[in-house]
Amino acid sequence: MYLHLGQDTIVAADTVVGVFDLDNSTISKHTREFLARAQREGRVVDVTRELPKSFIVCWDRGRETVYLSQMAPSTLLKRSKAGGFL
Repeated sequence: MYLHLGQDTIVAADTVVGVFDLDNSTISKHTREFLARAQREGRVVDVTRELPKSFIVCWDRGRETVYLSQMAPSTLLKRSKAGGFL
């Protein structure tokens, strides 16, 4: 199974660690530090041409990647259920 994150980006569903609402989760200092570190290390992939609404953390082949998506977490959840991911 795959999960479409927006634009032309899909990821294998079994690599998804979590889907997070960008507005609500960045209130935490730890989340902001995590995202800043991922950005510095080149592990952030922006798959939106708009203001991102969510970030998706994936773990594949020993590498962590953070995707920024214009899709709301609820939309990604619906897509994952429709695709049999959950």
